Amino acid sequence: MTSGVIDRVTNQMNSRVSLATLGRTNLALFALQQQISTGRSILRSSDDVVKAATIGVLDDRLLRSGQITRNLQHADSALSVADTTLEEAVNVAQQAKSIASGQVGATVTAAERAGQSRVVDSLLLGLFNIANQEGVAGYILGASQSASRAPVEALRGGYRYRGRGDGLLTDLGSATAVPLTLGERNPIASVSQRTGGQVDLDPVLTDDTRLADLGGARGMGVATGVIRMSINNAAAVDVDLSGIDTAGEARVRIERAVRAHEQQTGVTVLGPGGVTFSGGRFSFDVQGAATTIVFSDPGSGVTARDLGLARIPAVPVAVAQNQGLDLSPRLTMRTPLSAMAGLAGPLGRIVISNVGQAVEVDLSGATTLQDLRNLIEGADLGVRVEISADGRGVEIRNELAGRSSQSLSIGEAAGGNTATLLGIRTMSPATRLASFNFGKGVTIVDGAADPITGLVDPDRNVDFEIRLGDAAGTVVPVDLRPQDVVSVQTLLDRINAEIQPRLAAAGLPADALVAGLTPHGNGLTLVQGSSFAGPIQVGVRNNSQAAHDLGLTGGTYDTTTSTLTGEDRAKVRVECLFTHLLDLRHALTVNDVSGIQFASGDIESAITRLAEARGVVGGYGQLIESATEREADRALMDETVRSQLRDIDFTEAASRFTLLQTQLEAGLRTTAMASQRSLLDFLG
Repeated sequence: MTSGVIDRVTNQMNSRVSLATLGRTNLALFALQQQISTGRSILRSSDDVVKAATIGVLDDRLLRSGQITRNLQHADSALSVADTTLEEAVNVAQQAKSIASGQVGATVTAAERAGQSRVVDSLLLGLFNIANQEGVAGYILGASQSASRAPVEALRGGYRYRGRGDGLLTDLGSATAVPLTLGERNPIASVSQRTGGQVDLDPVLTDDTRLADLGGARGMGVATGVIRMSINNAAAVDVDLSGIDTAGEARVRIERAVRAHEQQTGVTVLGPGGVTFSGGRFSFDVQGAATTIVFSDPGSGVTARDLGLARIPAVPVAVAQNQGLDLSPRLTMRTPLSAMAGLAGPLGRIVISNVGQAVEVDLSGATTLQDLRNLIEGADLGVRVEISADGRGVEIRNELAGRSSQSLSIGEAAGGNTATLLGIRTMSPATRLASFNFGKGVTIVDGAADPITGLVDPDRNVDFEIRLGDAAGTVVPVDLRPQDVVSVQTLLDRINAEIQPRLAAAGLPADALVAGLTPHGNGLTLVQGSSFAGPIQVGVRNNSQAAHDLGLTGGTYDTTTSTLTGEDRAKVRVECLFTHLLDLRHALTVNDVSGIQFASGDIESAITRLAEARGVVGGYGQLIESATEREADRALMDETVRSQLRDIDFTEAASRFTLLQTQLEAGLRTTAMASQRSLLDFLG
């Protein structure tokens, strides 16, 4: 090999090695320049897979943290407006309380009180504007529908609150439970407590009943899946109930599987009834005393048990009277009225009274619970129809704040019993006496003793007396005991039990006086013999409040029916500041001193509730503040960790950049020197 060839080979090898070295150095310099210009040491996932993955997680957390922080700031602003709204309402209530306190003196004239009623009118207008105040999250009193419409509207001389729910929620991280608006139980404008639900309507299963509306045989709902079925101890077959939505779909699939078995074996299992529903259960028209259908759940499934078909230990359907277990169907607005207990035929009429106005509502055209709801709420008297929490009954709520004496009452139209069948009559035999007088109940005298003997004196425990209109003026004393003031029915039973011995002692027939419930409207009744010339009179004994609390002292006597009908003490009032201001305005207008005092007490209670509500809002504000601080601390920690993983150390980068520059310069010099040498340089 000649020296020239050797020189060329050597130069080529040197060039390749030098170029490779220079390329690596240049690439390192380029990468370092990018890192310095961006300030980041990790520019792509391939730079460091583990660090890149961790940085990605931190990026997501910081992005969510930023949104939560903005939400917390938004919530803080909303709560600030809510607190201001409550403060303004407190000012209105305190002004009303001051007016009431100044108008109870004996020297105040009726004209002065009438003039102050106009001041209360202006307070009502101001409160109306306060109630419809908006914040950053919508209407402050808008509950869970804060942006849809103004929560309070003037209606029929009262104020209707349309909010629903406990308040608007948003993602606030650790403070998620903080509502941004005031819920439907706020002290400014609200709805009444639930009433009704006195009848278990016990809806039956239908093909349209959704599985989601079933309590299930285990009380845990119904989970869909595969069930296993064995007929007459034959090999079990699986029936797929996955993805079904209604009880009718389950019924059809089960019956189809049984019919398929009949075709395969030629043995009749089901009669013409097939698989149907009986009340809240599946029912099977099993043919033959020896025919059995046994259901079970394969593996860890629970569908057969949830549908009431399988039991542990397994029980054949035939042994179980051809029926499964009750699935506890719940009412929904789609439930047909025909599927409810006691509502086989068309409904009749009910009478709804509110804010001094009464409307007779015809429910005969209703076929579903939604129809019923539309008809009742369509009367536009501020009645809200809801389903009870257990899904078994219908309940009502009063949305319309008006004078207490004109609060909501639902009764029967003449000759009807529809409200009672539905369980929404506000005074029925099942009505609790604790709900009378807007929750104050009925106060009785009990356990009063003779001051001398120290023994219980029956005469000192008489609550009221009933004086008949007969010639002898027969008097019936009534002593109510704690066990008698549970419900309207227990009360009537006790009064009638007290009446009978007195009638017998006076030589009067057993029906000479009967306590009952008015068949239309609402109120207790005392009906005496039609031959008695005088009216029935009710007198108070032992300073007991019972007769007044039951509405008997303010009752009206009808000479044509010989009936004393008491006042309706089971009306449903909206407990809010609007109601109390309306009561105060009316009492001032009619110069009713006792009414002013009662309204003043209610306003004082409203002030207490407003203060409590402000305390709750303040507590929410502290939660927001704490959550904001925690979120900031967590974001700072995440930022620090991400910076340590992602950001470049400029001091170390500058040193490395200088080193690479020196390395590149040395490489270039070495390459240049090597390219100038030949074999002759090494020969001596």
